[in-house]
Amino acid sequence: MTDHPVRFRAVRFRTERFKAFVDAVVAIAMTLLILPLMESVSEAASGTLSTAEFFVEHSGQLLSFGLSFVLIATFWMGHHRQYRDVEWVTGPLLWINIAWMATIVWLPVPTAMIGQMETDSLQPVVYIGTLILTQITTLAGWLYLLRHPDFTTTPVDVLRAGVIGDLAAIILFLIALAIAVFVPSLGYAGLLVLLLTGVVTTLLSRASRQAPRPSTGRG
Repeated sequence: MTDHPVRFRAVRFRTERFKAFVDAVVAIAMTLLILPLMESVSEAASGTLSTAEFFVEHSGQLLSFGLSFVLIATFWMGHHRQYRDVEWVTGPLLWINIAWMATIVWLPVPTAMIGQMETDSLQPVVYIGTLILTQITTLAGWLYLLRHPDFTTTPVDVLRAGVIGDLAAIILFLIALAIAVFVPSLGYAGLLVLLLTGVVTTLLSRASRQAPRPSTGRG
């Protein structure tokens, strides 16, 4: 009996079912956003509210629905670009994406809180905190792919740009959270700072290019 060396290799999965699963989870989460509004319509009907009165009375709920719908759609489009050229998914990368999906599935809950509950100091922490976690898991995916570029045909410079873009978004989400917590009168309007994502990304890109690189000393 001869002994053969055992080689341990990370388990790899093809991406077809992975991408289909992500798409299904995102679609379900986006659909769940509308359910509280459907219940509100039923309540409005039983309370004999007119259409105009419904829109006025539930304006906050409608705005939170629209905001979360757009954000989930934006996250999904970013995820699609990130994994479009990924050829293999490993266990760690799969768990990174499961964490990402968990934040997407959870988002309808704080969205419903905004629309149906009285605003308090914890509410923006839960809502914007969820968005920050979504962005962090996206960043984790970029970093993993940057460390394992053989899993994707995406150029390394594009992977680095993804890392920088996510760092910029996380910084702006943190600023938006600080505004919502410390300037309650502005509330979620602080999320408008996300319009500066391009500017902050450019600044971070310049800073990364100008940062001194570690020298390789010769022994």
